[in-house]
Amino acid sequence: MGIITLTTDFGWQDGYVAAMKGVILSICPSAMLVDVTHDIPPQDAWRAAFVLHTAAQTFPPGTVHLAVVDPGVGTERRAVAVQTERAFFVAPDNGLLSFALPPGLTYTAVVLSNPAYHRKPVSDTFHGRDIFAPAAAYLHNGVPIGALGAPVPDLVRIAFPRPLAAAGEKITGEAIYIDRFGNVVSNIRAEDGIWDKFANLRVGRHKVGRFCRTYGEAAPGELIALIGSSGYLEVAQRDGSAAHRLDAKPGIAIQVAFKEPAGRPPRQ
Repeated sequence: MGIITLTTDFGWQDGYVAAMKGVILSICPSAMLVDVTHDIPPQDAWRAAFVLHTAAQTFPPGTVHLAVVDPGVGTERRAVAVQTERAFFVAPDNGLLSFALPPGLTYTAVVLSNPAYHRKPVSDTFHGRDIFAPAAAYLHNGVPIGALGAPVPDLVRIAFPRPLAAAGEKITGEAIYIDRFGNVVSNIRAEDGIWDKFANLRVGRHKVGRFCRTYGEAAPGELIALIGSSGYLEVAQRDGSAAHRLDAKPGIAIQVAFKEPAGRPPRQ
């Protein structure tokens, strides 16, 4: 019993997710379907790319990840399937796979051009049901990826913003994601080295003075910095929303200042 995950911006109000699942189960009734999320904001491929990246790495080898956030449906944008050493991905080629397929990763990609593996008829407005879902199901059933269509030499990429370091004195990044708890997730990773030399952090005009390892270390209502489960530095408020309190949105600057090394005279 293999796993197929689903990530979309379809929400739960309509029957779109159920229709995709119906197509998949008609082709492979034994599939285990796992909903990553269907609450991606409409057309937000960046957010979908980040969520898919953080979730996909936890699944066992052989998982098929189906992701549909597709503002270009019906246009010339490509529908693709990708095979890596560990997993399969099925998605529109609009940058959605950028973070799940980091630079240097070896993969095989094809365009989903073979009509033998499409649902008939194919709607111009619902490729999630008629092209992407069948492809995920057939991959689950063991159909070779090359049967689905012609090879794709490269994929569309969304640029991931990189933090900037300044001579060991500070590192400047930005907010890239706000989760449902209001935690402000930055692009500064744990390996950028901030555990022991953290002095303070600024989000826009606001200062955060304490770095914690867990949310529970904070006092009620306190703003703290910590490394979240995805491995990125985030700002959180105990029992509240840091994003609301700081009026933080993706793109806002986040700057971490480091302590002075022992023996160095203070900067003037």
